[in-house]
Amino acid sequence: MSDVIIGLSAVAVTIVCYLIGLSVYRRWNYTFMAPVIIATLILILILLFFQIPYDMYMIGGGWINHLLGPAVVALAYPLYEHRNTLKRLTIPILSGTVIGGLVGISSGILLSKWAGVDKEIIYSLIPKNSTTPVAMEVAAGMGGIEPLAAVFVMIAGIGGSMLSSFVLRFTRVDHYIGSGVGIGSASHAIGTAIAMERDSLEGSVSTIAMVVSAVVVSVLAPLLAELWV
Repeated sequence: MSDVIIGLSAVAVTIVCYLIGLSVYRRWNYTFMAPVIIATLILILILLFFQIPYDMYMIGGGWINHLLGPAVVALAYPLYEHRNTLKRLTIPILSGTVIGGLVGISSGILLSKWAGVDKEIIYSLIPKNSTTPVAMEVAAGMGGIEPLAAVFVMIAGIGGSMLSSFVLRFTRVDHYIGSGVGIGSASHAIGTAIAMERDSLEGSVSTIAMVVSAVVVSVLAPLLAELWV
């Protein structure tokens, strides 16, 4: 079977799984039933049941991965809609995101060292709070494993989107700046999609936090890794 047919089949299966996840989420509107979570679980079950190698699936999965960039760019539209409000909030958004990025990197390094994790895995874990392409490049530059970095990014995104409502209620954060910055800097695009569903302004703040967090991680991650790992 040619790579083209395998790739198209992988893309088709992924789209069907996402549509199933979307249908489930619309019927039972719970955070832990976000379409990306349901679709990921179904895909894992399919790969395990049919014993399909991950590398074979990624022939088509890689094509989808290349669309992450344009998908993130599409989030610029709500930014434009709320541009005047966001301009007034530049300092709190940027300062909160920088602190969030610093906490995310530091906690990843210190907890991993406390658990006795190998350096290669630590390097893969450090950039977990940035988007997948940035995390993979940062991890590779430090000596980490690119696919593993992508997995950690997915865990951070899915975990953040599942727990965000609970954490925000528990910490009594009910302002769109706090929730948007927290979700964007911790759970990147997956969390931002959830924030955008709740409120477009919160989603816009989360989008900015996601972008700034990627910059912060790419700059600070190698420096802190050099100091602490």
